[in-house]
Amino acid sequence: MKIKYIVCGLLLLTVGASAQTKGKVKAAPAPAGLPRPKLVVGIVIDQMRWDYLYRYYDRYQAGGFKRMLNEGFTCENTQIDYLPTETAPGHSCIYTGSVPAIHGIAANEFIIQATGKQIYCTDDSAINGVGTTSIAGKMSPRNLQATTITDQLRLATNFRSKVIGIALKDRASILPAGHTPTGAYWFDDTSGNWITSTYYTNDLPAWVKGFNEGTTLKNYLSKQWTTLYPAETYVQSTADNSPYEGKYRGETAPVFPHDLAAISRNNFYGAIRSSPFGISFTLDFARTAIENEQLGKHPETDFLAVSLSSTDYVGHQFGPNSMEVEDIYLRLDKDLAAFFSYLDAKVGKGNYTAFLTADHGAAHNPKFLMDHEMPAGYFNPIAVAKELNAMLEKKYDAKNLVLEIGSYEVNLNNPLIEEKKLNADVIKFDVINYLQKLPGVLYVVDCQKAQMAAVPEWIRTRIINGYNPEHSGSIIVILKSGFYGGAMNATGTTHGTWSPYDTHIPLLFMGWGVQHGSLNRETHMTDISATLAALLHIQVPSGCIGQPIPEVLKK
Repeated sequence: MKIKYIVCGLLLLTVGASAQTKGKVKAAPAPAGLPRPKLVVGIVIDQMRWDYLYRYYDRYQAGGFKRMLNEGFTCENTQIDYLPTETAPGHSCIYTGSVPAIHGIAANEFIIQATGKQIYCTDDSAINGVGTTSIAGKMSPRNLQATTITDQLRLATNFRSKVIGIALKDRASILPAGHTPTGAYWFDDTSGNWITSTYYTNDLPAWVKGFNEGTTLKNYLSKQWTTLYPAETYVQSTADNSPYEGKYRGETAPVFPHDLAAISRNNFYGAIRSSPFGISFTLDFARTAIENEQLGKHPETDFLAVSLSSTDYVGHQFGPNSMEVEDIYLRLDKDLAAFFSYLDAKVGKGNYTAFLTADHGAAHNPKFLMDHEMPAGYFNPIAVAKELNAMLEKKYDAKNLVLEIGSYEVNLNNPLIEEKKLNADVIKFDVINYLQKLPGVLYVVDCQKAQMAAVPEWIRTRIINGYNPEHSGSIIVILKSGFYGGAMNATGTTHGTWSPYDTHIPLLFMGWGVQHGSLNRETHMTDISATLAALLHIQVPSGCIGQPIPEVLKK
């Protein structure tokens, strides 16, 4: 029997050696132990409406979005589970599988209800920037009150897996990377550097310093943004010189070409954000991270969380019907194709898992809709807050009882209400009664009583999921479809509402462990991290309320 086992063992060793030899030619070997991909790449496209997958489909090339659709799995009806639909809650939800009620990131900026103090989602005054002396470096994930899928991977491998977060926006790098990453890096407009904070390290790695010292940023900012294809072929867009679009500084009209050298003069490095070159710049940095951190080359699975922010800046400025938005998605598709080809060569096709989604969508510009006889309009939160304070001051002899209306939530001045021994419930009743009469307002809901509110269940659930008693305003304003917060005739677009154009996002998976196919039943942003946990055979994040999407995964 012993001889039999020895012979079998030698045969296995021979077969294994042969397989490894072949692997050097075709693809890198799979990780040892539990089958997992060598690398997970999470790609979040900031402000990508679901319909952009198909609006420009005929102009996409084979290797970008079409590759994910034709080789991978697409969930065609993925919905955001909460309100408001903003960048910080979106990135938090994708990676925690949770909602603001649990993970605490109630908005990009929110007010601590007990003190009335406003705080940015990743502010951390206890630490300092690394690579910069500006306040842009004083950031960390400490306000995030749940673990992420990236945290769970680190825990599952006893911190042997490497996790890197990268984005131009600090919040889009920090929140996905979680509490325990190998590194998180974001762009600093003041220095023109990729930076981090002392939460992660006391010194930038040599490879980050080398990238910052190079000419990559300078080269991009010396370019003109011209259309990728002849202007007359942009049939999915309005005319180039449109009244619905915003201009760059120094421009007389919002038209191509856009001269980045002129826009970025006097060391305005932030100009890179609102151009397609911001995407290329981010992916250049991501490749440098893969090379130098050797992501995908370790026995354990590594994770790269990259968010592409420039689509949001361009979308806000120009709106979804602009040639600029059409062009940035055509260029994004080209950049994705090149990035996937790089991953094929570096990590091995079939050895990595990629997923692509968005943190929120975007509305059509209300003036554009009104000019086309569609229901739409504006709700000006600053003006309405002033009107409310005037009304409340007259009744209660107290100034500034409303701190602000932000993210469609009314933040009351709770310290002042307590100091003057006023009845908060009566004040809320007055505020709700006033707001309900305003044009464009569909519902006004006391968030603490949302369960009993006479609103559609789809909206009610999202109010409940989005309400965090510590960080959310006590009253939420639900606008009619087509309306959003802004001054009358504001250019560009925004997001944040309950409507499908803000809540319906793309969700695609591709690569190791992923079936080819599509799904039209409703799935949720909270399901993303649960699906990744099932793929990786690890625990879901601590606040996760999502479910795995079984159709995505190979049996």
